[in-house]
Amino acid sequence: MRIVLASLVFGICASAAAAQDSMLERLESLDAGRAWQAVGRLDINGSGFCTGALIAPNLVLTAAHCLFDPRNGRSVDPKKIEFEAGLDGRRSKASRMVAAAYIHQGYQHRHKGKAQIGYDIAIVKLKNPIDSAQIRPFSTDASPELGDRLRVISYTQEQASRPILQQPCEVLARQGDTMVMNCEVEFGSSGAPVFAIQGGARPRLVSVIAAKAEM
Repeated sequence: MRIVLASLVFGICASAAAAQDSMLERLESLDAGRAWQAVGRLDINGSGFCTGALIAPNLVLTAAHCLFDPRNGRSVDPKKIEFEAGLDGRRSKASRMVAAAYIHQGYQHRHKGKAQIGYDIAIVKLKNPIDSAQIRPFSTDASPELGDRLRVISYTQEQASRPILQQPCEVLARQGDTMVMNCEVEFGSSGAPVFAIQGGARPRLVSVIAAKAEM
């Protein structure tokens, strides 16, 4: 069984999914992707990319480890990171350079070591805000409970320029600030937002993907 570890906006979570039960959906149509334009790709100084989501006109939530070069473990200059909101193929809805980055004070990066999942969250500040009339930022919410239904939106190595939607999945178990969910993601989904599904209301961001392992 494939395990996906994620850091909650207010804690930590882990999610699991069987590959044969994949519920990954490409958001290829304009209507399907419009609701998720506040999700975008963070291009990390030529060393790779992560997924992030707008939580304010000038703030993007992602995973803390995305701000470190995977080749040498050194922190990346935030000013060399670009956020492409609503990237769909060759075009993004809005593109902004990053001015600064803020990593959770409890996070300690471990290069090529055992992944630290707790506090693996960060916020990057955009050099120029994105007009909320153009792209509406997502609201955050408290950590989900057992049985709550979730969605994950991400860019992956196989779909680097088009977002992938995983739905529905749900919280299976919880111990303290750690949870197990039957969500599925692919390589390259670090920093991807996890959303709570609340009827017909707009999804609220509750977590970000941090790492993947096998069980």
